[in-house]
Amino acid sequence: MSTVTVTVTGMTCGHCASSVREEVGSIPGVTAVDVDLGSGEVTIDSEQQVEPEAIKSAVEEAGYQLAG
Repeated sequence: MSTVTVTVTGMTCGHCASSVREEVGSIPGVTAVDVDLGSGEVTIDSEQQVEPEAIKSAVEEAGYQLAG
């Protein structure tokens, strides 16, 4: 089991959070995605460590960007 937290910029509403949750949740091995809209933090639980590039691609597919 692996957990990673990233910060996503540009999310402003529940639909934004839902889009990010859906795209990140579709990464193979991801078991749970928790989005904190206020802080922009996205916590990803997975069976094994998820490649940072896969997370970045999923967030961009949802229409947002990783902070930093």
